[in-house]
Order: sequence, then structure tokens, then C-alpha cells
Amino acid sequence: MSIAADRRAARRVARQAEAQGDRTLISDYDRRRPGVRFGMRVTHVFLFVTLVIAGLGPILWLMKAAVTPTQDTLQQPFALWPSGIDWANLSTAWNDIGISQYFWNTIVIAAGAWFFQLFIATTAGYGLSVLRPRYAPILDGLVLATLFIPGIVLLVPLYLTIVHPPLVGHSLLNNYLAVWLPMAANAFNILLVKRFFDALPREVFEAARTDGAGPVRLFWSIVLPMSKPILGVVSVFAIIAAWKDYLWPMLVLPDPAVQPLSVRLPAVQSQTELDVFLAALAIATLIPIAMFLAFQSVFLRSAGLGGAVKG
Repeated sequence: MSIAADRRAARRVARQAEAQGDRTLISDYDRRRPGVRFGMRVTHVFLFVTLVIAGLGPILWLMKAAVTPTQDTLQQPFALWPSGIDWANLSTAWNDIGISQYFWNTIVIAAGAWFFQLFIATTAGYGLSVLRPRYAPILDGLVLATLFIPGIVLLVPLYLTIVHPPLVGHSLLNNYLAVWLPMAANAFNILLVKRFFDALPREVFEAARTDGAGPVRLFWSIVLPMSKPILGVVSVFAIIAAWKDYLWPMLVLPDPAVQPLSVRLPAVQSQTELDVFLAALAIATLIPIAMFLAFQSVFLRSAGLGGAVKG
């Protein structure tokens, strides 16, 4: 009788879960069983440890190797400082290799790329989504079409445009605009922002227009404050892409004095001790890690527009 009762209870719980739309691989009845709970906990711990090792393992090893002598890294790569910590690697990488100058160049490039990409993405997305001119669908299709063109195909014509830019009269080589402007025209960011703007409540826009807000005021005071999540996402994409870009900065910034870390570190690798080079790599990862820590909540936070429109 108890077995039959348990089966009836299990079916009842399954029907309730199905009715509520909460069907999962393991039912609530099975979750309450001790063996199932133990198996799920073991699985969760295993997955968590695996993700930590796969995601943080290389970074933690790099941080450890940055302050480890070369011989220890080669002979015992996973040992924790068998001969002690060598903090001089960081100062040597910062001063002797010139990481400080290249680090500053990278920050300037990333900051400019962030500004131009955010400006173009938000204004273009605003025009296509909120202002909606008659030719907006055509522009939307043209922007989408550019995603299907391989970047390597545009490399030569884009380089010739930088060497002989129209209306400027002189080459933009060794000028940070040669990096900022091509990165600003990012179709993915434009479409990403446009799709986000499409989901914003139109009632708020109509109310703002009724109160006399023009296009600029609507964009600056209404749309942007409601779009903080997507602005954070685009900011992370823009800065990380500029931070790790190698080919294009190498082509348009041939002067080592203005090159970023992504270009200079491979150039000095053959002339640098392994421990010092690993210290330089560790320094180069500081900004991406800081970006993740600063914007992790933006990825997880929703738009928070539930109370923007009142019934």
C-alpha cells in the first residue's frame, strides 16, 4: 500500500508541475529522496570545480608564474614557489621592457574605441529603433548584411583608406584615429543596441514627446538612462576587443612608441626572460579582469523597467 501511495503522490506532483509549467528532468518528488539529493550535490560540486579550474586555472597559474623564477617555472611549473617569490619580475617588466608606456597606449586605444563604439551604436540604434525613418528597414538590412562580409576581405581597402583618407589630406598612420574610427563602425553592437531599444516601452517615449521633449532630449534623458544594461554590455565588448586586437594596430601603428601591449609583447618575447615576460602578461590582464569585476552585475541585472509604465 505504501508503494502504491508513493506512486500516486509522485504522479500528483508531476501533474501539478506540468500544470504550472515547471517540468524539469527531476521531479520535486525525486528531489526529496536522499539518494537523489546526494547525487545532485556531488554533480553540482563537480561542475563547479571543473568550471573554476577551466576558467580561473590559467589566470591563477599566470599570476603565480609572474613572480616565479624561470628555472622553477620550467622544472616545476605547478609547484608553489619552491625557491621563493621573485617580486622583481614585476618591476623589471614595468621599467625595463617599457610596459608602463605600452600599458598607457593600450588604455588610450581602449578608451577611444569604447567612446566611438558606444556613440555610434547608441545613436544608430536610436535612429533605427526610436526615430524610425521610412528607410529604417533598408538601413537595418544593410547593417545586418555587413556581418556576413569577412573582416579579412576589407583589410586592404580599409588600410588604403587610412593611408589616403578622404577630405583629410594626410595619412592617419601612427594616429590613434586609425584604430578608433574603423572599430566604431561595429554592426554587431548597432544591432544589439537596436534590439534592446525595440523592447523599451513606447508609452514612455510618447509621454516624453507630449511633454515637449525633442529627439535629443528624448535620447539623452529618457532612452540612455533606461539602457544601462546594454550600455554596460557594449562597453565590455568594446574594451575587450580593443585590448586584445593585434593585426589592425600592428598595421596602422608601425611606430613602437604608440603601439599597445597586444602588439609589443609578441615583439619583445624573444628578447625577454621567461619570468619577466610572464610578469608582463600578468600586468596586461589587469584591465580585462577589472572590467569583469566592474560590469559583472550589469550582465546579471535586468533592465528594471517594470515600474516605468503605470497602468
